[in-house]
Formats: sequence, C-alpha cells, structure tokens
Amino acid sequence: MARPRQFDEEQVLRAVRDQFWDAGYAATSLEDLMRVSGLGKGSLYGAFGDKHRLFLRALREYTDTSGGHLREMLASAPRALDALRAFVLAPVGDPSAARRGCLMANSTCELAAADPDVLAEARRTYEATTNLVADCVVRAQAEGDLSRDVDPVETARALLAAQQGIVFMGRTGLDIATLTATARTLAATLLPEA
Repeated sequence: MARPRQFDEEQVLRAVRDQFWDAGYAATSLEDLMRVSGLGKGSLYGAFGDKHRLFLRALREYTDTSGGHLREMLASAPRALDALRAFVLAPVGDPSAARRGCLMANSTCELAAADPDVLAEARRTYEATTNLVADCVVRAQAEGDLSRDVDPVETARALLAAQQGIVFMGRTGLDIATLTATARTLAATLLPEA
C-alpha cells in the first residue's frame, strides 16, 4: 500500500516553477529542484515524473493561472479600451517582474525550437490569450471606443506581440522608464480611440 504524500503539491510546484523561472530549464539541475522543493529524488520524481514532465506541469500551472488572471482583468475593467491598454502596459507594472520576464515567454525563447511539448504549450497559451484579448477588442468596439473597421483577432495578435516585445526588452535590462514610455507609445498607436 502506497504511503500518503507528506508534502503540499501546490507549494512544491510553485517552488520548482520559480526555480525554472529564475534560472531557466537547462540551468536548473536535479539538485536545484530537490533543494527548492525539500524533496528527495525518489519523492520528487515519484510524484511528478522526470525533470521534463515536472517542468511541463509547472509551466501549465503557470499558464492556466496567468490566463485566469488575464480573463478576470479584461472582464472587470469598466471600459474595454482601458483593459486593453492595461494589458500592453502590464509588463512594466512591477520593475522587478520586468527583469524576470514571463515564464512562458522565457521558456518559448529557450526551448520551443527544440521541444515540441513546449512549442505546443506556447501555441495553446498564445492562442488562448489572443482569444481573450480579441473578445475585449469586440467589447471596445461595441462601447464605441475602437473603430469597427479593425479586425479583433488581428488587433489582439498585434497587442500580444507588442506586450511580449516589452517583456523581451525588460529581460535585456532596459531601464523601466524607457520600457514604460515604449509600452505607452505602443498602446497609443495600436489602440487609437474611434
């Protein structure tokens, strides 16, 4: 009979997620994962599988949580246009987060070209994000704040590309004032009022 787990699975996933986020996949060793999780190799791999499966599980938890936060932020804004602008400006909202970047974006840059599982997760995540943002564009059009002539999906992809560009530039160490000015310019250019 298997023994019950003596650890909090969500806490372990958060700890290993943060390790992968801070160091990247390749630079994270089994010893790092054991250290941050507080688990031995047998317990860690017994519960989550090998390093790759553990990484994919942590990445999926991250993207699902981030997607839920985005859905809530977009839906709760009084005006859709304000929500769309906030989406573009999100990477500069916290200077320390701007340096850390986005785990999905970081992982896509590091692994997507060689890892079909990461590529699939990136596509799933970016498509879901595009759909959420496109729905918000439609709402902004209905509210009269964006022209009905713009294509919601293409606009959403442009906003996502702009936002992820800010994320990437933040990872390069560009100062927060410059990043913020760039994000504001992108938001104003991509989201002109009707």
